[in-house]
Amino acid sequence: MAELAEAAGITVRTLRFYRERKLIPPPRREGRIAWYDDHHLARLRTIAALLERGHTLGGIAELLTAFEHGRGVGELLGLRGAIAAPWSEETPVRLSPERLADHFTGEVTPENLAGALDIGYLAVDGDEIVHVSRRLLDASSALVDKGVPLAAVLAAGRDVRTHAEALAETFTTLICDHVLSGLLDRTAAGEPLPPDEIDHVTQTLATLRPIAKDVIDAELSMAMDRRIRAELDAWLPAAEREPE
Repeated sequence: MAELAEAAGITVRTLRFYRERKLIPPPRREGRIAWYDDHHLARLRTIAALLERGHTLGGIAELLTAFEHGRGVGELLGLRGAIAAPWSEETPVRLSPERLADHFTGEVTPENLAGALDIGYLAVDGDEIVHVSRRLLDASSALVDKGVPLAAVLAAGRDVRTHAEALAETFTTLICDHVLSGLLDRTAAGEPLPPDEIDHVTQTLATLRPIAKDVIDAELSMAMDRRIRAELDAWLPAAEREPE
């Protein structure tokens, strides 16, 4: 066991934990001696690779069980990848404290930093600060530059996040109910999924991503038009709104 753990780059304690979770098969025994082989080492390297890709131990156990029952791990990873491929196209930005202050002159207060960390716009990595999104950073900087206090920008960000979560729930429900329902039912029942179906799901979701963004952009644009007209009607005197 010690030799296997060393070869896999893990501790004996971790190896015992994997054995208890049945993530690796039992060793071949000869009396009091337990023999591990290349199969066990390959399994441990597979587990390590899946952990690096963000899978939980519970999910890995499910994948390995499916593999042992004749379904390829690559097949299931393909399905997971098709469904869980990122929708966002955000680029994180690494900033020194000085560069962050340059973006928000006079607004980098302890309260605003705490608010940005709380909402998830900022994270700390060693001596650097990481902003989650170049686009959000640029938008926030532009709003502050036009006179909107950073505290108000962060408060608006929380409101937008709440509405965005509701929109995401709407589209997720739509997709699950009308695109993935049969496929998810078959997966839950343990039925194998042929590669062509996984490809179909991948292509369908790739098509739906820009459609969802277009719908939200169109609705937001029209809502802004309605809101601006309503505000103008409230601000401008009747004589300025109606031609003589």
